[in-house]
Amino acid sequence: MCRNIRTLHNFEPPATADEVDAAALQYVRKIAGSSKPSQANAEAFDRAVAAVAEATRELLAGLTTTAPPKDRDAEAAKARARAELRYAR
Repeated sequence: MCRNIRTLHNFEPPATADEVDAAALQYVRKIAGSSKPSQANAEAFDRAVAAVAEATRELLAGLTTTAPPKDRDAEAAKARARAELRYAR
């Protein structure tokens, strides 16, 4: 999975539209193999991003869990701690 795509399910507050759109963009970029499509492919690229974002919203709306929601700040702190350990020299 692309490192820039983050888990969006079971957070409090829930994922924003911007977060869903950013994840969809990263996914399509990864699949397409480019960060910016050519003019000839821009329309297909944009349609794909919109379709993935819509599918992501539907998925998030349909998922259920019994686990308590995760705290965004706590999860970010854990990620920073893991990164410090990984990149410490």
